[in-house]
Amino acid sequence: MHTSDVDFFSVPDPTLYAIPFFILAMLIEWKILARLRTRGGFDNAKDTLASLAMGVASLGFVTLINMGVYVLASALFPHRLWSLHNLVLEWALALVLWDFAYYWHHRFEHEIRIFWASHIAHHSSEKYNLSTALRQPWTPFLSLVLFPPIALFGVRPEFILMSGGFNLIYQFWVHTEAIQRLPHAFEWVLNTPSHHRVHHGSNAPYLDKNYGGIFIIWDRLFRTFAEEEAPVIYGLTKNITSFNPLVIATHEYIDIAREVVRAKSPREAWMRVFGRPGWEPDR
Repeated sequence: MHTSDVDFFSVPDPTLYAIPFFILAMLIEWKILARLRTRGGFDNAKDTLASLAMGVASLGFVTLINMGVYVLASALFPHRLWSLHNLVLEWALALVLWDFAYYWHHRFEHEIRIFWASHIAHHSSEKYNLSTALRQPWTPFLSLVLFPPIALFGVRPEFILMSGGFNLIYQFWVHTEAIQRLPHAFEWVLNTPSHHRVHHGSNAPYLDKNYGGIFIIWDRLFRTFAEEEAPVIYGLTKNITSFNPLVIATHEYIDIAREVVRAKSPREAWMRVFGRPGWEPDR
């Protein structure tokens, strides 16, 4: 089959099938972290419930965005550079290209404030456990730009969506303090709990590091990699105090709107939206 003839609603979502595994893994981790008494454990029920609520709501919002990704990828697929006649090659290309696009998606979310307004929800917990993995943003609109072009490389739209699901499932297990370092070969190539703890750190040396989803080699290649050395302080540089999912999902958008209204020039208004998070005008 060299054309995509599968409609969006027939594409299986791997993350839905993984939900029982997520629940079981969180229960096991809860017991382990209680014994280890780590800083990132499940000792704040409100925080854990907020993460779970964010994850449940994201299923609906992200499904709509994925529908847009599918429609756009389907429009691009007839213009593909080549047709892939090998199923293994197509799967491999789908997974690698999604992860490459994800690296840039993730990096832009940290470097451009309007996209950070969506992604900030994922970093808002001051805990770090498997429930944090489920604290997913509701408005990752950048997906509509970066993932559909994968179809131009001969990857069918349904493979694009499923590879995104597998990427998300992989990232679940790296949100834990229960696993320390893995053998060097794994740590060099793959995203691991150690690497991703760095990504969730608000310590200055750890800010905007380790964006990879499955592979950490993108960070090594593009010089955004940092090793876990000093103890990680989880959360934001300026933490929020609310556990309300609506506040978690929207507070940065509201801050942007307020700052744009108060902007003293068109340039300042632009930078408040599209500049780096934390940008301030010269006074």
